Amino acid sequence: MSVNKITIPFLRKMKQEGCKITMLTAYDYPTALLLDKAGIDILLVGDSLGMVMLGYENTLPVTMKEMLHHTRAVKKGCRRGLIVGDMPFLSFNVDSKNAIKNAGRFIKNGGAEAVKLEGATEPILKTIQSIVEAGIAVMGHIGLTPQMVHQMGGFKVQGKDAGSADILIEGAKRLEEMGIFALVLEGVPGNLAQKITRQLSIPTLGIGAGPHCDGQVLVTHDLLGLSEFPKPKFVKQYASLYPLMLSAINSYKQEVLEGKFPSKEYTY
Repeated sequence: MSVNKITIPFLRKMKQEGCKITMLTAYDYPTALLLDKAGIDILLVGDSLGMVMLGYENTLPVTMKEMLHHTRAVKKGCRRGLIVGDMPFLSFNVDSKNAIKNAGRFIKNGGAEAVKLEGATEPILKTIQSIVEAGIAVMGHIGLTPQMVHQMGGFKVQGKDAGSADILIEGAKRLEEMGIFALVLEGVPGNLAQKITRQLSIPTLGIGAGPHCDGQVLVTHDLLGLSEFPKPKFVKQYASLYPLMLSAINSYKQEVLEGKFPSKEYTY
């Protein structure tokens, strides 16, 4: 399926026709240009930028100001893909009025076309409903939700037993009732993700959730091998750019130290 601009109705059509959806994270202008040129359907300005771009230990310190800064940069490089802004910790957890205001900032000030919220507790469900009723598109996110890393005791797979699996299934259904247009399933067993996907009319996007979701999402830096840290089990590394970049930088340094750069070829 091809289209000049990805829209929410088009994503639903993709699910109905069995066409897989692609989503990757983008935090800056050049990455957005690349992803858009490659035809990636959804560009997620994830709060993972806290760890990937800003050096935080987890996503919790990320602020709205930081998220909007990066969303604006992504907007400048994206024409086809749907831009989704990740609402950071405590930007939507306090009350619905504050959540609507912050979601609106992603649209009005950041250029995003939708926002993503983590969780499916009753307060979050009510907040999502309020945001949707305010005219803002919302993507849900359940399973391993990084903003609740301390409650979970770390980045652990969720829904491994029958009881917790039932909670995730019920949460997914309730999120759809509240009006979300798509749902991220992170860190859940593949058979559970398949069951949830079959029971929803909206698209599911898996990250560490097996092959049966309607689409897949990865952190672009993981896909490209831009980190020196160990990659999660679910990440397929399609390139290994970190050592390549380090080698290039070391070569530059050595040539400067030896007086080889700039040579006559690179001098006016």
